[in-house]
Amino acid sequence: MNRETLPIVLVPGFMLDETLWDDFVAAFPQERTFIRAGLNHGDSISAMARYIVDDLPPRFILIGFSLGGYVARAIVEQYPQAVAGLVLIATSLREDSAEQQKIKQAAIAAVSASSSFNGISPSAIAGTLHPQRAGDKTLVAKIRAMGARLGAEAFRHQASLVRGHLTTQPITCPTLVIAAAQDPSRSLDELQELQASITGAELQIIDDCGHMLPLEQPAQLAKAVSEWIEEWD
Repeated sequence: MNRETLPIVLVPGFMLDETLWDDFVAAFPQERTFIRAGLNHGDSISAMARYIVDDLPPRFILIGFSLGGYVARAIVEQYPQAVAGLVLIATSLREDSAEQQKIKQAAIAAVSASSSFNGISPSAIAGTLHPQRAGDKTLVAKIRAMGARLGAEAFRHQASLVRGHLTTQPITCPTLVIAAAQDPSRSLDELQELQASITGAELQIIDDCGHMLPLEQPAQLAKAVSEWIEEWD
């Protein structure tokens, strides 16, 4: 199976479901088979990787967004022969800082103490977006609805994940790292650090975009991924 016919596996980010990719898939220039994975199973990132691969064909192109980028790297670590190419979007090598861990633990406690869960707060979602999209109520509502569908248990589970020590072997497949120029959640330094850790990886930066690349700039993201797949050696 050559790269033109390989399925593309899409792994979403924190408290996001398969609808994250709707606009990206619709904008993709070529007809492709897309497989939308979820982060619903597994008590660790490595376990999530195993659950996802259990349902996949033997070889595929893998795309991971944000938290999904961590899971994607764990998939490559465990199943290197299965991943023909890797795209890492708005993600990082770094573990949560002590301050980030403290914030997440407080959020978990607040969710556990509440009798209802309606998704991530609108203000928290707006804080991840490009300043010009932060007031986009339709976009914020779409992101919040994904979290509400996943529910409180998924929030507690995903917020508790340990993000360090995922890989011990070098990534050797063709790899594209994609950064958003105005991402308030993942700095350009982090994406450059990620690129530098993978021999031969390319870095592309998409402008006028906050953290939520598949939703804020789906057409530009689809174009970047499509052209890279067509051009890799």
